[in-house]
Amino acid sequence: MKIDLLFDPFGASWHDIQEGAIAAEGEGFDGVWLYDHLAGSVHGQQRVLECWTTLTAIAATVPRIALGPMVLNVANRHPGTLAVMAATLQEVSGGRLLLGLGAGGGRHTPYAAEQQVLGRPVPGDTARRAAVEAAVATIRSVWSGRIDGVGGFLRPDPPPPLIIGGFGPKMAELAGRVADGVNLPGGPGLGGLIEIARAARVSSARHSSAFLVTVSSDLSAAARERLKELDVDRAVVFVAPPFASHVRGLAASQR
Repeated sequence: MKIDLLFDPFGASWHDIQEGAIAAEGEGFDGVWLYDHLAGSVHGQQRVLECWTTLTAIAATVPRIALGPMVLNVANRHPGTLAVMAATLQEVSGGRLLLGLGAGGGRHTPYAAEQQVLGRPVPGDTARRAAVEAAVATIRSVWSGRIDGVGGFLRPDPPPPLIIGGFGPKMAELAGRVADGVNLPGGPGLGGLIEIARAARVSSARHSSAFLVTVSSDLSAAARERLKELDVDRAVVFVAPPFASHVRGLAASQR
């Protein structure tokens, strides 16, 4: 099981994230993820760094660790444009991208405000799930290099895994059916959600390809044992700023 870190970008500076990524690489962690948000105020902060630009800068800073958004709100970027962005970052990073996708916050969450103020509607759960499924189809179509007679779209080699994030059974089922992986929160219902995602995978047209399970977790002995029992591929550990010192402290606690 690989151990990744999730950096909280709300209120953070690029320098702090850069130093944290360097520390993560130096301490032997396997990947760095970032939230995708546009307004710091949705977490009570004055600012937040844009996810994709920051991941690209990390890719140019450290040569080994995986990089991923946790997770990209498909409403923030047109999926066709995102497909070319992802293919580009996959090339820039030397094949280290884990492309996390999600439906974004619902109407009654604090996150709706950053969409609505920019003129983007926040539909209900069913419509947002459908948008994720449509985005996956568009991304894969663009990655084929040619759409409806128009060629020249950048093709990633290899294509980064599409990992759908969710908190409930419907998103877990969607991930298993159409994506290459699922990102889930740790908690009492984790085993059931993983089972739903894997069952959907077995019945899907993509059943013969690999399926990644990533889970937000701590690094306690009990948590690690549970994740290993569930055959989780990547544990993702939340890290607050200052990132470098917390990364080193986390690494020291595991020795």
